[in-house]
Amino acid sequence: MLVFGVVGTCHGNSLTNNYYKHTCPAAETIIKNATEKSVAKNPALPAKFLRMHFHDCFVRGCDGSVLLNSTANNTAEKDAIPNLTLSGFDVIDNIKAELEKKCPNVVSCADILALVARDAVSYEYRRPLWEVYTGRRDGRVSRSAEALANLPSPFSNFSTLQQNFANQNLTVHDLVVLSGGHTIGVGHCNTFSNRLYNFTGRGDQDPSLNATYAAFLKTQCRNLSDSTTTVPMDPGSALKFDANYYVTVKQHKGLFQSDATLLTNQLSNHIVQQLTDPNKFLPEFALSMKKMGAIGVLTGNAGEIRKKCYVVN
Repeated sequence: MLVFGVVGTCHGNSLTNNYYKHTCPAAETIIKNATEKSVAKNPALPAKFLRMHFHDCFVRGCDGSVLLNSTANNTAEKDAIPNLTLSGFDVIDNIKAELEKKCPNVVSCADILALVARDAVSYEYRRPLWEVYTGRRDGRVSRSAEALANLPSPFSNFSTLQQNFANQNLTVHDLVVLSGGHTIGVGHCNTFSNRLYNFTGRGDQDPSLNATYAAFLKTQCRNLSDSTTTVPMDPGSALKFDANYYVTVKQHKGLFQSDATLLTNQLSNHIVQQLTDPNKFLPEFALSMKKMGAIGVLTGNAGEIRKKCYVVN
């Protein structure tokens, strides 16, 4: 199995380990403590922060642009349809406010989000599951149209997903590994109910979906238009970050079309099978997350350090 752990660079500078060692030594501890306190109160947050980090990195790179609010003249990424179900922004804002008191104008929102995602998911293990290099700066541009164009869709087939990831210099291996993030969290009915009620536009069911599981999903999602009901993405293990996602995919119980399609390609199917082994999943996820966290980063004099994560300075 090929793995890649290369950290990307931008503007001639690279991310580094413990970037704030001298400028704000307590930064990572402050972020970790605040994140763990929030997760202890709300166990759904790890999935939310992991998804937020993913959605940030796939649009203009990991630059914190998903955190920006829309303005009178611009609809930001946050308000694009795929991001309307994101939440947890208040936690990021509170952590930023605490860091501004301790070390004004030093720690970027992009780094905060990358660290929060790691610390939230790692909480149940009581150890960091992947390494986060820091030194990102914040982007000034956030456009909803770019989120629509760049974020992988739950309705995607394999070739579309492969292209989405290739656009970010991520491989098929990264695609399958990062799909493992679906081992925690929930999906809204309207992101998969077409597989239950109207798969080909003829009122039919997706034949690749496990029939028993489909019957259960129909008891949860009563119709195509239900956009409020949610269902665990990894049934029976929705709050535990583990390799069970790949087991469910192999059983044809992947919730989204984008999950099921991993079995339609010989290479990705092979990787799915390998990752059912929990001893392989976690180290592979660590490598792919480190790679994803370096997509299009702004470093050096590029971008800015925002005082508040939701507004450009």
